[in-house]
Amino acid sequence: MLDGFLIFAAFIVILAIVLLYSGIKVVPQGAEWTVERFGRYTHTLRPGLALIIPLVDRVGARINMRETVLDVPSQDVITQDNAVVRVDGVVFFQVVDAPKAAYEVTDLEVAILNLVMTNIRTVMGSMVLDSLLSERNAINAKLLSVVDEATTPWGVKVTRIEIKDIAPPQDLVDSMARQMKAERDRRASVTEAEGVKRSQILKAEGEKEATIRQAEGQKEAAIREAEGRREAAFRDAEARERAAEAEAKATQMVSQAIASGNMQAINYFVAQRYVDTLKAFATSPNQKILMMPLEVSNLIGAIGGIAEIAKQAFPPQRT
Repeated sequence: MLDGFLIFAAFIVILAIVLLYSGIKVVPQGAEWTVERFGRYTHTLRPGLALIIPLVDRVGARINMRETVLDVPSQDVITQDNAVVRVDGVVFFQVVDAPKAAYEVTDLEVAILNLVMTNIRTVMGSMVLDSLLSERNAINAKLLSVVDEATTPWGVKVTRIEIKDIAPPQDLVDSMARQMKAERDRRASVTEAEGVKRSQILKAEGEKEATIRQAEGQKEAAIREAEGRREAAFRDAEARERAAEAEAKATQMVSQAIASGNMQAINYFVAQRYVDTLKAFATSPNQKILMMPLEVSNLIGAIGGIAEIAKQAFPPQRT
């Protein structure tokens, strides 16, 4: 009888320990567990030590509350201009409401992946290929807005969606490469033409500047030449004036000598006319033969008479 009581007591103690152990739960950091009582959700266990009622309550779903990354599988997308491109991406999300994530959707990650893939086809299929390749940031922002709104009832916050790769068909890539090459050739031609144009403009400006400077130099040279000619003419006129004055004075002196009956003055005038006549005859353009039975001594004597007249007009000063 005593042995049976001891066995029963031991069984009760073991059962109590097992029940107590099953009612103690330790929730790890970054997770939340839902509690169900007879299959109905009652509350959520936060990170740390928690107690539930054994045999009545049980842990329903263990939800990861940290940000999760999912790779979006590659898929073919037909753009608005009927180009087929292969697209893949990545999505970042975080559960913000554990009960909704546990009970509002079945297999949360699969649901998010399918939602993202569907919206990728919808958003990118409404765009032409050129926009698709050049507006990736706009595509990411639009996908984020649509998917985040759709996952809000599931207690999920989609933080980021990134398109990793957009791969057009190889023939389209080759065509785009040819187009880019043609565009670069066109730009190179334009740049070269602009360079030639600029070079011609600079050359024309240089020639213009050289012409202007040459004209200015010629103008300055002409001015200086004119000034030199004017100066030379002035000096020539001054010399002529002095010569005329000297000749007039000489003529006056000779005239006075003739008036006083000086024969040397008369001979001087005769010799001067004689010399002028010979000079005019010698410089005439016609062919001529000149035979001159000249009395040279008389001519020299006549010319020497001027010296005598000058001595008489200007007697030497005595010191």
